[in-house]
Amino acid sequence: MLKGFTVPKSPFGQAALTPPPPWHYAGDVVGVEFWTDPDATAATLPSGLSTDPNSNGHAVMMFLDWQFTAQDDEHLEPARYQYREAFILVAAMYRDVPVMWCPYIFVDNDAALARGWTQGFPKKMGSIFQTRSFAASGPAAAPVASGGRFGASLSAHGQRLAEACVTLHKPVANGLSLLSRPTVLMRYFPRLAAGYQDKPAVNELAMSITDNLTVAGAWIGKGELNLPEAKGEELHALAPKRIESGFRYSLSYSVSDLKVLEDHSC
Repeated sequence: MLKGFTVPKSPFGQAALTPPPPWHYAGDVVGVEFWTDPDATAATLPSGLSTDPNSNGHAVMMFLDWQFTAQDDEHLEPARYQYREAFILVAAMYRDVPVMWCPYIFVDNDAALARGWTQGFPKKMGSIFQTRSFAASGPAAAPVASGGRFGASLSAHGQRLAEACVTLHKPVANGLSLLSRPTVLMRYFPRLAAGYQDKPAVNELAMSITDNLTVAGAWIGKGELNLPEAKGEELHALAPKRIESGFRYSLSYSVSDLKVLEDHSC
């Protein structure tokens, strides 16, 4: 019997793109909180979600430098299990619950792509970078301190899709306050067989579940964000109308489950 949590299934299961959960993540985040066109955010929402009347148009763009492991010290193989990511979240409502919805997300690693599709993140391949901080002080160390500046960028297919800069002003006493809403995703896998192409094999609205979520070293400050128009992409439709703030923090969490909210599969 072929083995493996994801494709490719193989005799020993070692060829699979990603090992089975639980999955454990740790990383650094640079992000910008902003307000965009409410009609643009509403247009991204799937069936089951509605606009949030109290924060319609509210969004967050985040750039992350990740390290991953499962149960076999995968983090000791950094070439396969380190990756970078950039995504946007927009405010929405699931019934009477305030949530964040992820319409667009990019990664630079195929294992992260596979895990994302399994969870419901609509991941695409991209090139993501952000300023890193180092313990040894110096002009390139980018201190996590008042006045520290962090840049970030996202490109795909030779086009710049996003660029950000955050200038830190003050620490945040409760870093978890920056992650106050759960994230809702759409697990969607179409069929290719003729006559069934409008009847997806999987079409689920799901809520992300994170275990042992920890946020450390959280700072907020001034944020700058540019989402230039690019052929074949729609991220620019969510370009900021007003910047709320910028932020940086480190986080860790584990994933072993998700909550299916609605099943729209045919």
